Amino acid sequence: MVMLTAKPDQIDIDCKRTALIVVDMQNAFVSKGGMFDLAGFDISGAAPVVETNRRLLESARQAGVKVIYLQMTYAPDLRDAGGPTSPNYHKELGMIMMRDRSELAGTLLIEDSWDWQIVDALAPNETDIIVRKSRYSGFAGTNLDQILRAEDIRHIFFTGVATNVCVQSTAQDAFFGEYWPILIEDAMNHSGPDFNRESVLWNFENVFGWVSDSAKVTDALERQTN
Repeated sequence: MVMLTAKPDQIDIDCKRTALIVVDMQNAFVSKGGMFDLAGFDISGAAPVVETNRRLLESARQAGVKVIYLQMTYAPDLRDAGGPTSPNYHKELGMIMMRDRSELAGTLLIEDSWDWQIVDALAPNETDIIVRKSRYSGFAGTNLDQILRAEDIRHIFFTGVATNVCVQSTAQDAFFGEYWPILIEDAMNHSGPDFNRESVLWNFENVFGWVSDSAKVTDALERQTN
């Protein structure tokens, strides 16, 4: 066990029973010309988050932490996206944009498209696990829970985008599944006003889990490795 400095209090973790879940670090959400950028969202915070994740991934792998990528994915025929009776059809940004802008039809979050790909700087390696999802939460309609239980995971670090959408949804579901969710605040990027980010961090510090940062997490992982 190694002690991690976090808010609201320190937490002891066993790296062999810990996973790092990287949420939706795809061109859609962090790259110029991706879905968020095309929608007019501010992605200026994405580049430092990519670099922070790159460093964290190196430390996590060296410490024996299981690395899992979530990847927002729709089939080319949108059979998994939900039709007009699905709330996802009406609220998910890619679905809305592809209907409203004909030139984008079939291009946003569609499997094997550029928009869908995980950014090159964070490319998974052969020991990592990729879980494709078609809803905000990585637990919705996927085998993520089975993977975590098979690996005997108890603590989960969360990074990625968007803090207030897919990261929050997945981390809250982790709490409900009896996992210990830990948000790494400088390894995430939010959408919309900054109060979205602040509210998620407040909720996890006070209600759903713990909040730390990349320097503290890296320090804990290095102490475990040494």
